[in-house]
Amino acid sequence: MVRYCRRCLMPDTRPRIEFDADGVCNACHHAERKKRIDWDARRREFLELVEEFRPREGPYDCIVPWSGGKDSSTIAHRLKFEFGLNPLLVTFSPLMPNEIAVHNRQALIDLGFDHLMVQANGKVSRRLAKRFFIERGDPKIHWNAGVNAVPVQAAVHYNIPLIFYAEHGESEYGGRVLSEDHLKLRDFAEVLEHQIGDDPLNWVDEEIEEHDLAPYAYPDLGEVERVGVKALYFAYFFRWSMLENYTYIKDKFDFHLAENGRTDGTFTNFDSLDDKIDNLYYHMQFIKFGFGRAVRDSCRMIQNGQMTRAEGLELVRRYDDEFPATYHDEHLAYLDLDEPTFTDVIDKHRDPQIWEFSGNRWTLRHPPE
Repeated sequence: MVRYCRRCLMPDTRPRIEFDADGVCNACHHAERKKRIDWDARRREFLELVEEFRPREGPYDCIVPWSGGKDSSTIAHRLKFEFGLNPLLVTFSPLMPNEIAVHNRQALIDLGFDHLMVQANGKVSRRLAKRFFIERGDPKIHWNAGVNAVPVQAAVHYNIPLIFYAEHGESEYGGRVLSEDHLKLRDFAEVLEHQIGDDPLNWVDEEIEEHDLAPYAYPDLGEVERVGVKALYFAYFFRWSMLENYTYIKDKFDFHLAENGRTDGTFTNFDSLDDKIDNLYYHMQFIKFGFGRAVRDSCRMIQNGQMTRAEGLELVRRYDDEFPATYHDEHLAYLDLDEPTFTDVIDKHRDPQIWEFSGNRWTLRHPPE
């Protein structure tokens, strides 16, 4: 039996989520705690840490891991124009970039930012995407490794000890918090435990050599310690909301939105727009765990008091099971799969405790209610 949080719509099939005796998830409890935080005190703590850890020489005060989306762009913009820092924006390239991402990144760069883009070997990336889609139902596992490794690689290379990540997903959205310190600080233990769950060197095969995996490998921890890298979560210091981040950044430059008025599988048009493969990634989340992008988006808004559970449920019933058709042909081409094989891979990742085949179609055994 799948249980759904009584306050939001997140099921207990989400990895590492916890429910209390009243059927309320830990993400909702975190949202309640956020209401009691002294955000003025957190801001003062932020300013003290910035002064303590910003480099004393060199042009850059910090690094922002940056996709060009609303969240990381909001962080970059605030750091520069509200707090007077000069961040270096560091991007690990999307697997399947689109014109929306290109436009939004250039628009922010034109406001006065330096930008470092790392684009990994395309042949290796596509092979890993296909392998992980087939094996694990997730074509972005290697990308997750790269997006975690490359900003730290840049910090070590350029001697910039301060990195600002976005939010701590395990507390913000329901998961396992390793320690109280991990609500503020991001370290290798958390990257390995929650972001990758694997060592990229395990991906060597008959076509991929160890040197091909350099963009995905976390720097030597001795070098990280030498530079004194301190990776902080911006959302620890400032109240986090994806909707509020969009509201902030949309007025700062010409921020382009989803071309069809909303993104496949959800009702929003402003989130995770930089990679065409994200549509498939979130659909596979629905296949593996029984909740998709509409559940994800509505829960975040419910927890921040921007939507009721009833409103979210209506949107989930309308959009959550939608197939990601917008870039489907491009997904097949990128993964080098034909339609029957693609469908077989999807069905292989359906949990029989979540799904049943009835009336010539797959349906959730326990849909949200």
